[in-house]
Amino acid sequence: MENAYKSPVDMMYHWAKIQGNDVYLKQPVGGQINTFTWQEVKQQVEQLAGALRHLGLQPGDKVAILSKNCAEWFITDLALMHGGYISVPIYPTANSDTIRYVLEHSGAKAILIGKLDFWQQQEEGVGGDILRLALPYDTMKAQYHWQQLLGMGQPLTEAPRPEASQVMTIIYTSGSTGKPKGAIQTFASYAWTCQAVVRDLKTDGSDRLISYLPLAHITERVAIQGSSFYSGSNVSFVESLDSFVADVKRAQPTVFFSVPRLWSLFQKNILEQAGGYKRLSLLLKIPLLNRLVKRKIQKGLGLEHCRLLGSGSAPIPPALILWYHSIGMNICEAWGMTENCAYSIINYPFDVTKIGTVGKPVIGCDVRQSDQGELLIKSPGLMSGYYLQPEVTAKSFDADGFFHTGDLCSIDDDGCISITGRVKDNFKTSKGKYVAPVMIERSLAQNPLIELICVIGSGLPHPIALVQLSEYAQHENKEQVRSSLKQTLDTINPTLESHETIDAIVIVNEPWTIDNDVLTPTLKIKRHVLEQRYSAMVDGTRGGKVCWQEELASQA
Repeated sequence: MENAYKSPVDMMYHWAKIQGNDVYLKQPVGGQINTFTWQEVKQQVEQLAGALRHLGLQPGDKVAILSKNCAEWFITDLALMHGGYISVPIYPTANSDTIRYVLEHSGAKAILIGKLDFWQQQEEGVGGDILRLALPYDTMKAQYHWQQLLGMGQPLTEAPRPEASQVMTIIYTSGSTGKPKGAIQTFASYAWTCQAVVRDLKTDGSDRLISYLPLAHITERVAIQGSSFYSGSNVSFVESLDSFVADVKRAQPTVFFSVPRLWSLFQKNILEQAGGYKRLSLLLKIPLLNRLVKRKIQKGLGLEHCRLLGSGSAPIPPALILWYHSIGMNICEAWGMTENCAYSIINYPFDVTKIGTVGKPVIGCDVRQSDQGELLIKSPGLMSGYYLQPEVTAKSFDADGFFHTGDLCSIDDDGCISITGRVKDNFKTSKGKYVAPVMIERSLAQNPLIELICVIGSGLPHPIALVQLSEYAQHENKEQVRSSLKQTLDTINPTLESHETIDAIVIVNEPWTIDNDVLTPTLKIKRHVLEQRYSAMVDGTRGGKVCWQEELASQA
């Protein structure tokens, strides 16, 4: 299958033909499960595509999707592909300014609006003459609703199948350093990547997937949605944050991908139920209890049937992966970008000796290092460019077609890659010395009490480490936390160059979230935002101390 191009639409017709009565999508609504067979999905795709034609939309028009994950998101996406439209997914957490920018920049003619937690605050961003269409959930006002659309016009049963070179989607980056850029992905780049995932992870119709990470992000769109297209796996969805654990347990996934933030929250819940680190470690050392305890933990998360666990989107502390390994759960870290369809490098099969790396390039993906140590990458999954930004596109590729990722890396003798920083992250202290913060952050993050860390120092005498404690650590004794972090700092500082040594670890009060603009929708830290907010506050904090933000205020 790898060499033969088949679009997701081709695959939909394939599965509808050979297993049409099998359930494909499972959507919880009010605690009850709505199921969609492959045949039902095909019928709704044809009806929705026909309705869009009836409303005057033409092949090549851009159509946005603004919704949390749901079965109708998959159906909408397939309908847009079937009708020859170009999809423009928008993060369901995006603020009105971002929504407005993406809609205007892409030139979207219509938007399908679905499950949203804060649609009242977002509605201002959906202005102008854009056609609003609503998925069957409580959402902002629209001209037409789902059931109307499914009965409108004639089903589009005959349509040209998508060509390999045809633009499938424009995916806007999360904008960690400025305005989002629209990465253009063709059917060929998407299909190749999804098929590579199925090839490597060996997913098939017996696998059960669960979709809850934003489908506006390329990782979920490839790893879950895309792999289901090419493997015939069934997919369950999560109704809400409150029902998350119950929904996962009911879905019984065999493959489960997450982000560092959620793995950290799972750890907190496990430790609370086990009575802390020391008690859990003691239980795991008792041979008769070891396997029983591990099984109970996995069952409590709803992951006892998983044959593959993954983490991506943002760096995960190696200490967290090691901890999960100690309880019998092997998390494979992967690396990718919107620009290369997210699947390029992965530590799979899981290798405990390579924790801290992101693994090796997948088959068909070539990597090289620039003279400056930047990771360059080339694969059939690469975008064709940034929408309406030819100059930026030209600068993003070298003469051989390798993409400049912006990540600094090291490659070991086995070909495993470690991300050591960002080209643009390095900063200059007030002493005129450059500091590369990411490797320092990785060293400090070995302390399991730390969930998020950002080293700042532009214009300061020495760098300062801003820290968010893990959920578990927030409930621990304050002086024990201080002592543990101080011990880590005193261990790391002697290994650094004199101008790199950390003057202090400052535990900040305000959580870092998407809402307060510290995290991108993919949960990457915006370093420049934290520098603006904290540089003046931490300036003058010296002596390798560990303190809370309010202690700084009291010293001022």
